[in-house]
Amino acid sequence: MMTISPFWRMCAAARCLTLVVVAASPHSALAEDAELTPVETLGEALFHDPILSQNRTQSCASCHDAEYGFTDPRRSADGAFSLGDDGHSLGDRNAPSAAYAAFTPPFHQKEDGSWAGGMFWDGRARDLAEQAAGPPLNPIEMGLSDKAQLVARLKEEPDYVTAFQQNFGADILKDPEAGYAAMTEALAAYEKTAIFAPFDSKYDRFLRGEVQLSKKEELGRILFFSEQFTNCNQCHQLKRSAMDPQETFTNYSYHNIGVPENVLGRAENGVAAGAIDDGLLANPAVTDPAERGKFKTPGLRNVAVTGPYMHNGVFQELRTVIAFYNRYNSKSDAAQINPETGKPWGPPPVAGTLSTTELTHGPALDDRRIDALVAFLKTLTDQRYEEYLE
Repeated sequence: MMTISPFWRMCAAARCLTLVVVAASPHSALAEDAELTPVETLGEALFHDPILSQNRTQSCASCHDAEYGFTDPRRSADGAFSLGDDGHSLGDRNAPSAAYAAFTPPFHQKEDGSWAGGMFWDGRARDLAEQAAGPPLNPIEMGLSDKAQLVARLKEEPDYVTAFQQNFGADILKDPEAGYAAMTEALAAYEKTAIFAPFDSKYDRFLRGEVQLSKKEELGRILFFSEQFTNCNQCHQLKRSAMDPQETFTNYSYHNIGVPENVLGRAENGVAAGAIDDGLLANPAVTDPAERGKFKTPGLRNVAVTGPYMHNGVFQELRTVIAFYNRYNSKSDAAQINPETGKPWGPPPVAGTLSTTELTHGPALDDRRIDALVAFLKTLTDQRYEEYLE
């Protein structure tokens, strides 16, 4: 049976998906109470349904669980990579959160020649629908053989047949290409709802005048948005105003920041030590070798509760991430040591394309300012996850 909401069951049983749409407030405490449109409701059912995987053990929600900031609670032993439907396959990248992903612009090249937007760490999917098309057919993720197999799975469920026909036309599931595209469109519609982007963190409530930040949090906020004291907002600010109510804390640009290899993770997933992840250059639309080793700047909403961090999950603690950035500006011996390992930071896998200008902008940070930045980043946690903070 499909794993679907009671609301969906009621409508499916009645064979009626003409809903009264009540827009979810972007300031609500999120939204499981929000009523969805018919196509969003279909997307919700698909998002949680393991029949989209070969062995019927994995759904989209397996790697993007709403209870864990839309990240994967089933992490591998070293905390970096998601387990595939076959029960043993592991990728080589950290599954990013699906929260707030709907704000990501399509993959594009800017006037200055740099790249921005797109889904996945290398932007290879243009938008949410194209991203949703990838995992079901990826052999180390959900593992279906082809689009026809997925559409055949959908046709096993009368509720799905009815929903697809009413949302996309009577013949939609007769053509595997069209049926598969409709599936991705429904998933994208669901991921665009307020369920994924409530904007109700302490920071959001502060902007609306509902709460005050602590002195440490306020110092962190000032440091974050100040180009004089940090380099944070060069890449982690989208809007011009530091008070914008829909800031996603990324400009969706691509950079090589010298993230070291995840040696422990690769010992587990079987990828050869020293193998280079090409990053942006792995995107079929990108051919310039100068883009090698660059990855998309992630958003920072819920960052305090969605570790591990970086494209390869090499860091477990948020404070480690800030300490890593600080290594580029601090001359102290202590700043050159990874606090999680007690050893020097590993070398950048692709040294020739480092974003040196951005990385070396601003002065070194002392412990007090690092702690303040961590405190501020915790205020970006959606209200439903605040219980996971210290």
